[in-house]
Amino acid sequence: MDTLRIATRAILLSLLGLLSACQATGPAAVDSILGYLEATIEGDLEGAVGLSCAAWEAEARVEADSFNAVIARLEGVTCSGTEGGGDRQVVSCSGKIVANYGEEVLEIDLSKRIFVTAFEDGQWKMCGYQ
Repeated sequence: MDTLRIATRAILLSLLGLLSACQATGPAAVDSILGYLEATIEGDLEGAVGLSCAAWEAEARVEADSFNAVIARLEGVTCSGTEGGGDRQVVSCSGKIVANYGEEVLEIDLSKRIFVTAFEDGQWKMCGYQ
C-alpha cells in the first residue's frame, strides 16, 4: 500500500509540474517573439538569431539585415500565446512595424502574421510563420 501511495504522489506531482510548465510557456513564447521583433527592427543579427530556432536562423539573418538600413519602430504591439502543444507554441500579435526608407514609410501589420515558436535549448524561440 505504501508503494501505491508513493507512486500516486509521484504521478500527481509530475502532473502538477506539467500543468505549471504549460502555463509558463505562453508568456515565455510571447516574450521570445517580442524580443525577436525588437532585435529584427534594430537590425541586430546576433539578437535575432539567438532568439530563433536552428531551422529559422538563416531567415532571421535575412529579416534583421533587411532593417539594417532603415529607421524602424514597433507601434502598439501586443502579443498573446494561442493553442499549441508539446514543443510548439503559436503566438499572435497586433500592432505594426513602421519603417522609414528615406521619404517612404512602410507599415507592416503584425495581425496578419501568426508566429510559431519552438522550445529549443531550454527556451522558446521564433521558428517561422504559420
